[in-house]
Amino acid sequence: MESLFHLAFHVTDLDVARRFYGGVLGCAEGRSTDTWVDFDFFGHQLSLHLGQPFETTLTGRVGDRMVPMPHFGLVLELPQWEALAERLRAAGTGFVIEPHLRYAGQPGEQWTMFFLDPCGNPIEVKGFRSLQGLYQA
Repeated sequence: MESLFHLAFHVTDLDVARRFYGGVLGCAEGRSTDTWVDFDFFGHQLSLHLGQPFETTLTGRVGDRMVPMPHFGLVLELPQWEALAERLRAAGTGFVIEPHLRYAGQPGEQWTMFFLDPCGNPIEVKGFRSLQGLYQA
């Protein structure tokens, strides 16, 4: 049986969130009311509710970089990751950490990028040549 991940969090404006998650990221919209909207986030469920987004700080150390904590994200195979990075660039998305290669030539080699949704929620997207490498030490 396949399992799906569900994450519910706050956004400050549902219309702005719809344009970003639906338009820029290409996520299909699901059910909604006046105070929340669901999206199919690459096969997983996001529920965006009106409210104050969670506070974040640059306190997560990954290699020599500090990353926003907390954050959520996604792991894609490299061709999908590259297409999403290009889509984000074309939409004028500002990056907290520009798309780049991390751990080159090492177990766990990955491409990564960090950006904020329009409400300030940090998102990391990782890309792997093969998803089998995700947990390699």
